[in-house]
Amino acid sequence: MDFEILKQQIEDAAKKAFLEVYEKHGTEGIYSFALYSDEGAMTVCPAANTIKVLEAADEDDALYYKYEPAEWIYEMEGADGEFNEICTQLRAELDQHDDDDQWFDGFQAKLYSTCIEVLEKLKNENFFTKITGKDIFLIFTVSDYEFEREELKSLIVSLNDNEYRSEYLNWMATWGN
Repeated sequence: MDFEILKQQIEDAAKKAFLEVYEKHGTEGIYSFALYSDEGAMTVCPAANTIKVLEAADEDDALYYKYEPAEWIYEMEGADGEFNEICTQLRAELDQHDDDDQWFDGFQAKLYSTCIEVLEKLKNENFFTKITGKDIFLIFTVSDYEFEREELKSLIVSLNDNEYRSEYLNWMATWGN
């Protein structure tokens, strides 16, 4: 698989997804955007959330609902055709290398790093800020998978140089307590 081509496809799909969600739901106060995959490296999907949804969240779990893409209202919304095509390509590539664990580990790591690179590029280009006029919380996550704590901290720092970074890191400090 040519990861440079895949990276461009993911970037184009992410931009389109965010624009579509913003066009439909911008008045709800979109504050976040994520790309996420799965442990099997078969998918890449977008997610976004809004301030309006957070207003209804239980106060005790507010930060969880604020920062956990699996709980966001606009999960897998936007650029449906583009993300479906990406997922089809990933599954086809995986089918060609069935039962090759060493190959899979490299493929999975490269897919995850490609998604993170896309988010970093969009952040550095101020893509989200130009559209919304404000900072957006960005994250890459994987369903049913936990990043090592330091890896997650590094990810949050690299994707967020805004007020969300310190709030997320402070929240992380409470985990397991």
